[in-house]
Amino acid sequence: MKKIELLSPAKNLEVGLAAINHGADAVYIGGPSFGAREKVGNSIEDIERLCNHAAIFGAKVYVTLNTLLFDNELEQARKLARDCYNAGVDALIVQDMALLMMDMPPIALHASTQCNNTTAEKVKFLEDVGFKQVVLARELSINEIKEIRSKTTVPLEFFVHGALCVSYSGQCYLSHVIGHRSANRGACAQPCRLKWNLEDENGNVLIANRHLLSLRDMNNSKNLEELIDAGITSFKIEGRLKDADYVKNTTAYYRRAIDEIIERRPDLERASRGVSAPSFEPNLEKSFSRGFTDYFAHGRQKNIDAPFTPKSMGEHIGEIIKIDGKRLTVKLKDGITLHNGDGLCFLDDNNELQGFNVNGVEGNVILCSKEISPLPSVGRNDIKKIVISSEAKRSREISLYRNFDIIWQKSVENSTGNRKLPIKLELSETSDGLRLTSVDENVSICLQCPKDVAKNPEKALETIRTKLSQWGDTKFVVENIDIQLDTVYFIPASVLGEMKRQLVTELELSFRLKRNEVKRNGEILFDTMHPNTKDFSTTLEMTRLSYLANVTNTLARQFYENHGVAHIDDGLEKTMPEGEIVVMTTKHCIRYANGMCSKEIGKPATPLFISNVHGRFRLDFDCKKCCMKVVNI
Repeated sequence: MKKIELLSPAKNLEVGLAAINHGADAVYIGGPSFGAREKVGNSIEDIERLCNHAAIFGAKVYVTLNTLLFDNELEQARKLARDCYNAGVDALIVQDMALLMMDMPPIALHASTQCNNTTAEKVKFLEDVGFKQVVLARELSINEIKEIRSKTTVPLEFFVHGALCVSYSGQCYLSHVIGHRSANRGACAQPCRLKWNLEDENGNVLIANRHLLSLRDMNNSKNLEELIDAGITSFKIEGRLKDADYVKNTTAYYRRAIDEIIERRPDLERASRGVSAPSFEPNLEKSFSRGFTDYFAHGRQKNIDAPFTPKSMGEHIGEIIKIDGKRLTVKLKDGITLHNGDGLCFLDDNNELQGFNVNGVEGNVILCSKEISPLPSVGRNDIKKIVISSEAKRSREISLYRNFDIIWQKSVENSTGNRKLPIKLELSETSDGLRLTSVDENVSICLQCPKDVAKNPEKALETIRTKLSQWGDTKFVVENIDIQLDTVYFIPASVLGEMKRQLVTELELSFRLKRNEVKRNGEILFDTMHPNTKDFSTTLEMTRLSYLANVTNTLARQFYENHGVAHIDDGLEKTMPEGEIVVMTTKHCIRYANGMCSKEIGKPATPLFISNVHGRFRLDFDCKKCCMKVVNI
């Protein structure tokens, strides 16, 4: 039976606990350093607390150790790996091959998507050298995933929701070139979300001041079963910088969607246990998004980009039919109710985002927190033109979005997830007291206590069942109680309460001990040069690695040399090459997105340029591979 894992992000301990409580089978979280999110670090103590909580539900904790390492950081990284292992972490998500050359603890290593995992040959190589799970590139189609699955056996992980890097992960150097903030070192400044001009080779502006490299957010919720059948077993939600409300909502939504598939598929099972009950209705459109796309799941498509704003648009709720200062007359979709404090937005006639709060609602009129004007910015010479056309423009229907639903937001903030683990109880007698057992887990506690025969056995049994059924805010819920008493005793509520308290403690300890035993017995130190491993150079037909291989330390260099690579360039973060360099490789094609695809218009895909205050970069188009490269000139 195939286990299906829902993998959620955790910015910190609070978010990690929320993810597990709302249904995650696993969470991924940054450690104190080297976690590919420079500003998000967590102590080993917090990670251990998260592991202890996850253990109760059989959930897993993965720590991201996926930045490129320099030589002077290798020992610190090794010690961090040891600390994570001792804290109960199940796996490390890594990019740098140096970690396979170290004296590591017996902890599973997962190959980060930053390893540029795009082909069956690459994934097979990673499997052969010991990786226990591989995070595939977001750009892959379902058919390409099937091809990888047909030639490999390692568990495959795939992003199904959240923000999209426009570049292949691990292959973006734009932030580093512009401002010495390396994405591969966890310090990406996200220049892809900035405004750029599109120019031809003569400097003529074709498109001005648009977010040309900014993509919509991924949403593969409708493709889950296809992805399962293609070979994906771990479904990853992006968002290690997101707050708890985002993680609660997306986790609860995908938990429900995956469970619906598992319930009708006898070949599938969930990767953890326990049932969550969020106190809100999950809705992906109500959390941060730039609009949704399933990217390349079914091949190239239009409208994968978000050229007008990198901010959250939210859910489409209707149309604006009239604007009068701070008053909007609207036509809302059926079922939409607005409340004071809601955040609304729309794109004006300049395609610039305008946002405001709701101060009141009078029928189909919204009272806004500020004066609204969708008219384009104009100079003095255009005033007469605007006066003539203003009434027509103000009456034009404009799509209205809600990016903050105050009532729904409060329900998410108040939700605990209420994840519970069903247990079966047995109450029996000892020579000097009572025994309470969790049957499936085979965990018991005994308590010395007086055994007074009940004057009203029927009422006493009812009281015992009632009290043993009440587990309050613990992590357990009772699904069956078997009372094995030859004589019915009067048992005070305080005694039953103490027995439950002790059993909770023993259960939580038992789950942690079992988890650690399985983890330690199930994983062994692996040798990256075991006899079955093919040479990297043979497998991938490479004898030379450029800076795109991201080699920044001596151990990573030794790893590739051991696998047959004759020439290895330093990674760009270590040594900046001279001359032109490709700073981004992407499946997003600006030509295609803007109606200039050479295949569609029948003209050669000559280079274009993007520019802003940070510089000017050439765009090269590889139409055969259907990808675009951004070149630093």
